[in-house]
Amino acid sequence: MPHEHYHKWYSPRLGRDIEVLAFGTRGYPVILFPTSMGHYYENKDFKLIDSVAWFLDEGLVKIYCVDGIDELSWYNKGIHPADRVRNHIWYDQMLLEELVPLAQHETGVKRVATAGCSFGGYHATNFGFRHPEVVKYVFNMGAAFDIKDQLDGYYDDNVYFNNPLDFMPNAQNPYFADMYVVLGTGTHDMCWDANVKMANVLQNKGVNYWLDVRQNAPHDWPAWREMFPHYLSLIPINKNLS
Repeated sequence: MPHEHYHKWYSPRLGRDIEVLAFGTRGYPVILFPTSMGHYYENKDFKLIDSVAWFLDEGLVKIYCVDGIDELSWYNKGIHPADRVRNHIWYDQMLLEELVPLAQHETGVKRVATAGCSFGGYHATNFGFRHPEVVKYVFNMGAAFDIKDQLDGYYDDNVYFNNPLDFMPNAQNPYFADMYVVLGTGTHDMCWDANVKMANVLQNKGVNYWLDVRQNAPHDWPAWREMFPHYLSLIPINKNLS
């Protein structure tokens, strides 16, 4: 069984505790997000961690399963859409200023990988494209990328800069040049079209990507458990990691 360590701390950005399950003792750092309204233990419970046990046991990667706050942000229908977005921005700042520095310190790697399934792929992609100076790899499995459906028609600059399909066509950052993005989907995946759209955006931007369309793959954990180890194998472990 992979080594497991539980982290919990008070986040001044969120004004609440944040919980993280870290797997492995060393290796390339991967921040792994839960699906819609999921929490830090979800990827373990659905055996996504088991699917990459070899990488963890060999010390090739260290995975940080971070808690989500979707119920306070994108899925919080009890507050104004502008506040939903602002709550997400605080989450983004927690990742940038609290979790990423922890991963950098523990692994010695400057630019981490992000990964996620379904809406977790939105988080992985949005954070990666907003902060490419600290993210080099983005691994998506059945990802969704457009959060406008969660906002009841509301739109402002904060929405724009947290909706990758909107902001990426105009974004400029030299770190995009050596990012690598995997868009994993399947012919039976309800998010297939979203991945094709994102692939077109990345093609036009000149961002290195792979649109991996798997025959008959559904939008479900069995497909994602097959994808994740394949994608981790793409990290050039024995080369310059940062």
